[in-house]
Amino acid sequence: MLRTHTCGELRLSDVNKTVTLSGWVQKSRDLGGMTFIDLRDRYGITQLAFNEDGDKDLNSRARNVSREYVIQVTGTVIERESKNKNNPTGEIEILVKDFKILNESQTPPFTIEDNTDGGDELRMKYRYLDLRRNEVRKNLELRHRMAIETRNYLDKLNFLEVETPVLIKSTPEGARDFVVPSRMNEGQFYALPQSPQTFKQLLMVGGFDRYYQIVKCFRDEDLRADRQPEFTQIDCEMSFVEQQDILDTFEGLVRHLFKTVKKIEMPGVPHMTYANAMKYYGNDKPDTRFEMKFVDFKAVTGGKNFKVFDDAEAVIAICAEGASDYTRKQLDELTEWVKRPQLGATGLIYARHNADGTLKSSVDKFYNEEDLKKWSEACASKPGDLILVLAGPEEKTRKAMSELRLEMGNRLGLRDKTKFSALWVIDFPLLEWNDGDPNLLASLAGRWHAKHHPFTSPKPEDYSLLKTDPGAVRANAYDLVINGVEIGGGSIRIHDRQLQAQMFELLGFTKEEAQKQFGFLMNAFEFGAPPHGGLAFGFDRLCSLFGGSDSIRDFIAFPKNNSGRDVMIDSPSEISDEQLKELHIASLINQTAAK
Repeated sequence: MLRTHTCGELRLSDVNKTVTLSGWVQKSRDLGGMTFIDLRDRYGITQLAFNEDGDKDLNSRARNVSREYVIQVTGTVIERESKNKNNPTGEIEILVKDFKILNESQTPPFTIEDNTDGGDELRMKYRYLDLRRNEVRKNLELRHRMAIETRNYLDKLNFLEVETPVLIKSTPEGARDFVVPSRMNEGQFYALPQSPQTFKQLLMVGGFDRYYQIVKCFRDEDLRADRQPEFTQIDCEMSFVEQQDILDTFEGLVRHLFKTVKKIEMPGVPHMTYANAMKYYGNDKPDTRFEMKFVDFKAVTGGKNFKVFDDAEAVIAICAEGASDYTRKQLDELTEWVKRPQLGATGLIYARHNADGTLKSSVDKFYNEEDLKKWSEACASKPGDLILVLAGPEEKTRKAMSELRLEMGNRLGLRDKTKFSALWVIDFPLLEWNDGDPNLLASLAGRWHAKHHPFTSPKPEDYSLLKTDPGAVRANAYDLVINGVEIGGGSIRIHDRQLQAQMFELLGFTKEEAQKQFGFLMNAFEFGAPPHGGLAFGFDRLCSLFGGSDSIRDFIAFPKNNSGRDVMIDSPSEISDEQLKELHIASLINQTAAK
């Protein structure tokens, strides 16, 4: 070993010990009579002292080291005269007796400090240097801790961790696959798994009644802060269970993680139907750290000859508590915010509930004091509150109000990252009509699309609607939402071949297509498939939530950028003509063009 101790463990109790440390030079200070070096490794920083009255050659070499040199020192632990209470090792230093440069370093392109001067792209290009920073290291330590505690919890409940294949079959359902050409099977391709869904169901058929896997998944979809082309799931499945059994088991996992990792006792998680989530919050992953629920204003605004409201399909209000002192400038800026192309609202109406109890709106020409009292009663406003109203087409208005609600939550300091509010969203629609989702294959447009996936079971009481009103069928599905982020979701699965065939038919598959794509699963259902269900948590999202970050990239050792590129290794990249020839790519393109 090139060290006897790490740079984070020595204390006053170690004074007079002879120790050897190895690490990276954080910084050095030449004070004339003394030279000091801060030595860093993964565990902390220890100050090294070089006495001018000691070995001249040793001190001369110490003055010539630069940031990020890798060095080894041997010396005696002594008590520091000037102690640093902000550093766990700040009461001691090492009086160096021997010193060796293990490797030199160029000047880094950014400072290896908590508050670095490097931008995102630069740090991603030199990610191996960024990994040396405390902030990044702590994020990956948190990820490690959460993986350990996940395994501990599931192991105690008799779950088995089973690895499933990474090279699988491409299917036309869901997001776009990443495909891998097979050199040994000309003209054929593997796909990288979007999830281990069918394999974990087959494990249930095989009698492995409690499965989990912390697994890599891949989706070729548009990227954002909480998406990467490759991501990690805590993937789980159970047999002989109903929905509530699964909710209880994995609510227990989340509470265990909060307790062991965050030292937070999390209360029981309430349930909210999808219908109520959309009605009161305008989306299926509401942030319930604060109220500000939607209020239907159609009944209290009509009949006053104000065309904006009278002609609108929906008139929706929220009450921002304590915001009546917003200035006209702030309200104008908020109006421009909701009119952005991303939201597309035509304008913003407001009413102040002043501190003296009076009500004043931006449309006083049409609504008098008595009218505004009805507004106040509808949304239970109090003196000091601000009522904000949007009007227009139903879906568009609810989406815009959902974003406005979150923005007001930010501006009023209601979205505290140290507070956590969780809920289960249940009773999702089983199906959605796909008008051309850019994240789905173009061939799926103009047909029903599974909101979760095609293996999700309908609610038993809704079976009869499958033939008469598919859009009204509720799924036996559930999502866990924490602080407005979908952490994970799942469902009770279909385990009956006939019902699964009916589901494929609803999704536009011919019998031949269903057999070709999923025949292996349909066949398995004929050999005693047990009732089963499960869920998957987005592990990267869960880590970023615990770490107080909006981006999952901060919790992935080697992430891609917003274009899906790894700028460190310059990937994706072209491959050689020889490789293309071996994979028969060019001949396939020519064959397709000829057709």
